[in-house]
Amino acid sequence: MTYTLELTDIADEDLRKAIVAPLVEYNTSQAGPSQNRPVIVLVKDSDDAVVGGLWGHTGYDWLFTQLLVVPASLRGQGVGTEVMRLAEHEALQRGCHGAWLDTFEFQARGFYERIGYVCFGELHHYPQGFSRFFMKKALSQP
Repeated sequence: MTYTLELTDIADEDLRKAIVAPLVEYNTSQAGPSQNRPVIVLVKDSDDAVVGGLWGHTGYDWLFTQLLVVPASLRGQGVGTEVMRLAEHEALQRGCHGAWLDTFEFQARGFYERIGYVCFGELHHYPQGFSRFFMKKALSQP
């Protein structure tokens, strides 16, 4: 096979799909289908506008939380805990046994630890002067 290389900073979703397709095919051949499904929990205001929430997915029997945003005006009121509980409950319904996520040092490590997550990895100086933490939690029925 002959090839060329091209560098771009345009995040075209069709290009991403083309890049990931052979990886998904290989992963499936090794570990079976991931059963990857989105998990989205929306936080809406009184006008029904989305002001935060959770964006993630389940796959290979794990919940991955990619984004969790609670508006500043709602922090400290249990909203984040409710959002996470809802996503984790859905993950359990889908047969997941664990959950994982990452967070920056200046974000919410303490929050995640309070709801049962433990740190299993740390990337120092990302961004400079801070760390990025990788966290996990075993899921079980209440």
